[in-house]
Order: sequence, then C-alpha cells, then structure tokens
Amino acid sequence: MGYERVDVDVKIEAVRPKLWTASFWNVCISNFLMACSFNLLMPSIPLYITEVLYIPQTKTGVILASYALALMFVRPFSGYFVDLHSRKKTLLIGFACYVLVFLGYFHLSSQAVYRFAHSVLNAPWTIYAVTIGVFIFVRFLHGITWGISTVSSSTLAIDVVPSARRAEGIGYYGTFMNVAMAIGPFLAIHIYQTYGFERLLFCAIGMGLLGVFSVSLIKAPERPKGEKGKLSFDRFFLTGAWPIFLNQLLLCFSWGTIGPFVAQYGKQIDIKNPGIFFLFWASGIMISRVFSGKLVDRGYIHHVNQVAMGIAVIAFCGFALIHNIFYFCLSGLAIGIAFGMMFPALQTLYINMAPNNRRGTANSTYLLGFDLGLALGMLVGGYITGIFSFESLYLVDSSLCLLGILYYTVISRPLYERKRLR
Repeated sequence: MGYERVDVDVKIEAVRPKLWTASFWNVCISNFLMACSFNLLMPSIPLYITEVLYIPQTKTGVILASYALALMFVRPFSGYFVDLHSRKKTLLIGFACYVLVFLGYFHLSSQAVYRFAHSVLNAPWTIYAVTIGVFIFVRFLHGITWGISTVSSSTLAIDVVPSARRAEGIGYYGTFMNVAMAIGPFLAIHIYQTYGFERLLFCAIGMGLLGVFSVSLIKAPERPKGEKGKLSFDRFFLTGAWPIFLNQLLLCFSWGTIGPFVAQYGKQIDIKNPGIFFLFWASGIMISRVFSGKLVDRGYIHHVNQVAMGIAVIAFCGFALIHNIFYFCLSGLAIGIAFGMMFPALQTLYINMAPNNRRGTANSTYLLGFDLGLALGMLVGGYITGIFSFESLYLVDSSLCLLGILYYTVISRPLYERKRLR
C-alpha cells in the first residue's frame, strides 16, 4: 500500500498544470512595472511637499490619500466593466492613461503653480490652497487610472492561471506588486536625494511605457462576453463578503502607514538610509510567497491569515518601541512576511465566495478594501504623526492588527465557511 501511495503522488505531480506561461510572465512583469513606477512617488511626495513646498506634516495625509479616494470611487465600476468587456483591452487603455498622468507632476516639480499663486494671488493661505489643490487633483486622476489598471490586471492574471494553482498564482502575481512597493520607495529615496524630483518622474514614465509594451504581449484566453443584466449594488460589490471587507480594513490601515511615513520615521530616529527598510520588506514578501500560496491551496487558508496577523502585531509593536538599525531592518522583514502571507489569502477568500462570472467583482471588492484601508492609513496617519508621533502611529497599527485577529476568529472565519462556493 505504501508503494502505491507514492506512485499516485508522483502521477498527480506529473499532471500538475503549468503556471509560468509566457502570458503569466507578462502579466506579472507589467504589474511590477506599473506598481514600481507608482511607488516611486509614495515616499518622495511627502518629502517634497514638506521640504520644498513647506506644507505641514498634518496635511500630507490629505494629499497622499486623494489617490486612494479616487480608487474607492472607480474600483467597483472597474470590476463590473472587466466582467463585461475584454480585460486585456481595458488594461491597455487604463495603463496608457495612467502613464500620461505622470506629465501633470512636472508643473508641480518646477513649482510653477506655487510661483503663479505667489505672484498673482499674493496671499499665503491662497498659495497654500492652490498648491495643495493641484496636487490633490493630479493624484486623484492617477488614482482613477491606477484603479482601472489594477482591477483589469489582477482579473486577467486569474484568467491565465490554472484553477488548480490559483492561490499559488495569485501569490506570485501579488509578489511582483508587493516587491515593487518595496523596491520603488528604495529607489525613489536615492533618485530624489541624488538627482531631484523631475528625474524621478522620467524614471516612472519609462517604467510605465515598458509595462504597456509587456501588456501588449499577453495572450488572453477567449471567454464569452458578459451579459449586462439588471444593474444592482451586488454587481459592483460582493455583498456577502461585507464582514471580511471590514476585517480587511483593520489590516490595510496598517499597510497604508508604511510607504508614506517610514522614510520620515527613519530620519527622525537617525537611520542614515531609511530606504534599507524597503529592501528587507521586499525580502519578507518574497520569503512568504514561497510557502503561503501552497498552504492556502492545501486548505490552510485560516491558519495562514491568523499567523500572519500575529506576526504583524509583534512587528509593529517592536518597530514603534525599539530604535536601532537592527530592529529597523528586522521589523521590515517581519512586516513583509506578515502581509505577504495575508494578502493573497484574503483575496482567495473573496474569489472562493464568488461565482466565476463575478471574478471581477470579487477582485474589485478586495481591492476596494485595500484602497480604503490604505487611504485611512495615510489620512489618519498624517494627523497622528503631526500631532503625536510616529511611534504612536505604529502602536495603533499593532493594536488594529490584534483586533483583526479577534475579528477574523469570531466573525470572518465562520462566515467564509458558510458561504464559500469552492
């Protein structure tokens, strides 16, 4: 019997469907380039608006959160749209528009708006309002195009991944984005400090153009055109997943405080190159993806989520209380592992609760929770760091992750087991 079991396992492994096809590679590469170009701005904008434009720290969150607010507006419609139309064409159009929006930052980088307001309006409060207003407008446009692009990209990724390896594929796909969210800020700090904000924008545009080219190489599977049917709220939001959505907000708030504020926090506690945090962060994400997706596919989705949340609680607490380069890097690694495990597992919850013809809706619901949590983290984080301290912010993060574990155990896990479709 023992020998027969080995033979069966070998046969199962032999027929395992291929994951790394040319189309999946191109989806992942375009996702990486899009995310990396976007995240070049995440740590550099807070530095630029506080150091060059002298905007108060308490107001940085408003500017940073404007793109996330745009995402919340466009995500549900994006999911509905990609369920009806070609996901590749939607991605190409959205991605191209996303790259064009970068041109709007050049006026801000040359301070043209600031000088105009100063010479024509000649009123400090008006100068301040115009400068912030233009920044918010450009960021809002970027949020809309980013939202369309990411929903169509993630849904297209699911289409080209074999169903038997879906969680694993989602994990690897998400790794490209999360690594970009780590490498992008690291590169941004170096480019910003060495060459300036305008050179940073040229790099972002170059990455975006390469990403659009990569999308053009994707061979998307043919699928029947979706039926419009009767419009209702559940075509834009996976209504049965409301409790999981609220659970996700607690966790994504903490994620939203990393990119915008870590560089400033590192400078405050005398870390010479705060960008090193993001390298360890990326390493943690990559380490987690080696095993977490496979564990989810084997049925350990709840274990993965709960362990990840526990790691985040400890990591954020230590990050706030221990001020040295060793723990600065170690916490980056631990936070990367925690969220690298958590995000694909959370996304799989939504996908497994939705029928196949509503994958776009499931993805947009997950991404909407990600965006809303991100926006709250940036918006509230700006006020907490301006009024209290960075340490206070990361202790709040630790507390919210702890609350997230309790909520998941009592509410999210039982709900998922009742409503899962696969």
